Amino acid sequence: MNRTAQRDAILKQLRAVKTHPTADELYAGLRVNMPQISLGTVYRNLEQMSQAGLIRKLETAGKQKRFDGDISEHFHMRCRVCGAVVDIESEKLRGLSAMIRKLLPELGCDSFNLELSGCCGGCKEETMVTN
Repeated sequence: MNRTAQRDAILKQLRAVKTHPTADELYAGLRVNMPQISLGTVYRNLEQMSQAGLIRKLETAGKQKRFDGDISEHFHMRCRVCGAVVDIESEKLRGLSAMIRKLLPELGCDSFNLELSGCCGGCKEETMVTN
C-alpha cells in the first residue's frame, strides 16, 4: 500500500483518538488542517487500510461503520444509550476469544467479531445524577 500525505494524516488522527470515529467524524476533524481532503478520499483510504490490516473496521448491522486505529486484540462495548463504542480489556475475554478461534474452521468460518453491549461510564454517571 502506497503511503500518501492524506493516508498518513487519516491514520495519525485515527490512532490519536479512542472514540472509534465514523468516516464522517474523521473527515470533519481532518478538514481543519487539510481543507482540500474529500469525504470520498477518507472513505476510500479507510477501506484500503482496513483491508490491509492497518486499522479495524467495526461493523454492526444497521449501524454506521466505525474505525479503530488499535489493531491489537481487544474487545468493544457499544453503549445502548448513546451509541458510543468503548474498549474492553479482559483476560477472561481473551480466553473466550481463543476458544472461539479454535472452533472457526469446524464452523466453516474464518473470523469473528465479539461486541458487547451495555451502558458506558458517561451514561451511567448521568443516570446516577438524574436519579
